[in-house]
Amino acid sequence: MQIADPLLNVREVSALIHKSVPSVYRDVSLGLLPKPIKLGRSARWPQSEILAVIERAKAQREAA
Repeated sequence: MQIADPLLNVREVSALIHKSVPSVYRDVSLGLLPKPIKLGRSARWPQSEILAVIERAKAQREAA
């Protein structure tokens, strides 16, 4: 049985990473965040992908 990976909207991503909504979209365009999954006119990010970005940032901080 596979556990569902919640899809987050831009406001939820914004709150999770403590950045503004425009900053989320800017980070996507810069390649710092993954591109969203488009569902009609909605943009959604798998929670696991956002958490992976946070974990990579933590690992880079510790390696520096």
